Amino acid sequence: MAARYYEDIVDEMIKGAQARIEAAGATHELIEVPGAFETPGAIALAAQCGRYDGYIALGCVIRGETSHYDYVCGESARGLMDLAVRDRLAIGYGVLTVENGAQAARRANRQEGDKGGEAAGAAIAMIGLQRRFKAL
Repeated sequence: MAARYYEDIVDEMIKGAQARIEAAGATHELIEVPGAFETPGAIALAAQCGRYDGYIALGCVIRGETSHYDYVCGESARGLMDLAVRDRLAIGYGVLTVENGAQAARRANRQEGDKGGEAAGAAIAMIGLQRRFKAL
């Protein structure tokens, strides 16, 4: 899931995630949502079809002048964790929570932070763990 609110940041994260997925020999489908707040709901909807082995939540939340930042960060993280634990979904968490655009750009950049690639790597690792425990 890619939250499109900060498109330039998320586009860089998508490239990092795609590179990691392709390096693992896996396939993916890009699904876009308006913002980070919508990622848990979209993953819950996608999980209903049983078509996907795992999920990667990509997005960016930049602190503003109001408490909106705290609600979006906390609720999107909580929603994703609830899905991972309750529904046993393999989810890679790649929602940047930063103070400003410069921090976001550095963390998203594939040569510096590559948080999109890291989130994809986490999802791939969790899929492997999920398969390991299902085989027991």
